[in-house]
Amino acid sequence: MTQTPTTTRQIALASRPHGKPETHDFRVETVDLPELGAEEILVRNTVMSVDPYMRGRMNDVKSYVAPFDVGSPLDGGAVGEVIASRSAKVAVGSQVLHGSGWREHAILPAAAASVVDVGAAPASRYLGILGMTGLTAYVGLTAVAEMREGDTVFVSGAAGAVGQAAGQIARALGAGKVIGSAGSANKVARIRELGYDEAFNYKDGPVHDGLRAAAPEGIDVYFDNVGGDHLEAAIGELRLFGRVAMCGAISQYNATEPPPGPHNLSLAIGKNLTLRGFIVGQYAHLAQEYRGKAAEWLAGGRLQGDETFRDGLENAPQAFIDMLGGANTGKMLVRL
Repeated sequence: MTQTPTTTRQIALASRPHGKPETHDFRVETVDLPELGAEEILVRNTVMSVDPYMRGRMNDVKSYVAPFDVGSPLDGGAVGEVIASRSAKVAVGSQVLHGSGWREHAILPAAAASVVDVGAAPASRYLGILGMTGLTAYVGLTAVAEMREGDTVFVSGAAGAVGQAAGQIARALGAGKVIGSAGSANKVARIRELGYDEAFNYKDGPVHDGLRAAAPEGIDVYFDNVGGDHLEAAIGELRLFGRVAMCGAISQYNATEPPPGPHNLSLAIGKNLTLRGFIVGQYAHLAQEYRGKAAEWLAGGRLQGDETFRDGLENAPQAFIDMLGGANTGKMLVRL
């Protein structure tokens, strides 16, 4: 019988980053594990996610989710094995998805964890294409941008986790043409393999030039993961009644000064554009709908997602920094 651990390691926020995060902004620490309370479980985490939204939580500003506290452990999506339980609803040996990542062991209420079937799909998939990543792409296209069959869809950051999913889901939903931008020739080649009709390297020249060459007749939907010059280019190429799903602005997350807004925003008036931001948590009611479609698309080979792994809790901060710098193709994950 495996002995229940009394201590664990976790990553705490040592200081708030100024601009680009550095490894000294994080601290690995060993802490005691308390006794389990009623309806609580102890999970040995096996894989955790690092995501762009976490950068915003490192700033002490009001947002849609509370900022991380300096000196306290970070959190985020993780999957692990239940090794102790005081709940009849979640048995020892179960694999669960939960929000207490950035640590090797987590104690949490059983109600805060969802049992997943790692026989049907690897644990990491529930943090990516079968989890929040895939759902984000789905709701951004359907509920937010209201994509229609035949639409020309442009996705920025198309080689990232959400970007890969968005392009494939747009294709599965009947898009007439899917265009993506990425930051290297290899990434451009990869998203073409995943079904993007056109793709360009945004580092080769102005984004507007790359987008216009890929979509000479304009676009109907822009799924924005990047912001900045990508958003400005998309506004320029959107057709009448075009729609923008504003999912992220990773180009601005490390900015130390307020970035300028799109210089051509006034075009939204004459074009009757809709620019709509969204947070995936507000669309939890679509999760079951998405899972059903995703299972069908996965089985039919129409949906897949790359994964980039780092190993060891101590390497999670660097994995996060690398992800913000575009070192990943698909989902960036840390195996524990």
